[in-house]
Amino acid sequence: MPIELGLWRIDSSLKKIELGGFDLEERLEEILNADITMVHPNWMVIGRQVRTSSDKYVDLLCIDRDGNLVVVELKRKAMEREIIAQVLDYGSWVNTLKEEDIARIFDTYRKKYFQAQAALSIDKAFSTYFNVREMPEELNESHELVIVGAEFSAPTERIVNYLAATHKVKINAVFFRVFKDGDREYIARVWLRDPTSIDTVEIADSSEASEWNGEYYVSFGHDANHRNWEDAIKYGFISAGYGSWYSNTLHMLKPEARIWANVPGGVGYVGVGEVVEPVVKVDEFMVDDGKGQKIPITEAPLKGPEIGKHADDPEKSEYLVKVKWIATVPMEKAVKEKGFFGNQNTVARPTSPKWNYTIQRLKERFGVS
Repeated sequence: MPIELGLWRIDSSLKKIELGGFDLEERLEEILNADITMVHPNWMVIGRQVRTSSDKYVDLLCIDRDGNLVVVELKRKAMEREIIAQVLDYGSWVNTLKEEDIARIFDTYRKKYFQAQAALSIDKAFSTYFNVREMPEELNESHELVIVGAEFSAPTERIVNYLAATHKVKINAVFFRVFKDGDREYIARVWLRDPTSIDTVEIADSSEASEWNGEYYVSFGHDANHRNWEDAIKYGFISAGYGSWYSNTLHMLKPEARIWANVPGGVGYVGVGEVVEPVVKVDEFMVDDGKGQKIPITEAPLKGPEIGKHADDPEKSEYLVKVKWIATVPMEKAVKEKGFFGNQNTVARPTSPKWNYTIQRLKERFGVS
């Protein structure tokens, strides 16, 4: 069913906000180039109007926290079958890009659109943007295709869902509408396929996907003052927050599930454990106060005292899953090897050979059967 979106202002009575005109090819490209987090919080723009080998131009080319590329194509009118063919063609081109190609695209982008930062390398920009130590060792191991438009036709919706669900193509569509309320304009966004959906987090890095081995990947975004790994070891938890995109996948974890925790950004794997209790909001997570009493973790002594900073906001709040750790190491002794699996999702059920290899090596390194 094609998506339709309405917006009303609530005063003494309801007033419908009228749709405003919006030039997607120009204004939205400019807006997303300035802040791509409107579409996704884990993308960084590395190219705009990027010329392909077939003399076509990708509107925006992005890279995610894992070093994978994202094609973002904008269309003004109803998106029909030819748009799908176009982004698939872009995908076939992106699939051929090597690390030096990606660096060249970023260099061209910076020199054209950000002359003051023309000398900034992609390595430095990536590390600063994502607040990590270094870029992933391997780039462009997979890619994603995203279509952006003001309206969806039924055939487009049907084909996108078919390619994603049946053929496991990483393709999605985003619906934007602009509403005018006096002198103000508001942009509304809706995904065709929910990018935080649990069903989308069975990660396969290649066409050689196998059956999921039953062990969960967890990305633990350590922050010294907020989500601190020493606290996670002491009180037995993994967590995520600052938006539903990060925290929603924690709901995948049920008691007795085995997890392997990885600190992204070039740090490595720091622990393996078993889930004890399902996810709860940070102020509902109870810990022992050392005197036999249970208290909320927000009242306990912490290395990262800001973990409860957004507890009053259900969207931004940190969410915790109780874990019984089987083995852990401090971050300075994190286990990292070339070829290890990594992913930007907080929780994933990987089905790639790389995950099977990673688990095999981690069990040896952690001494876990």
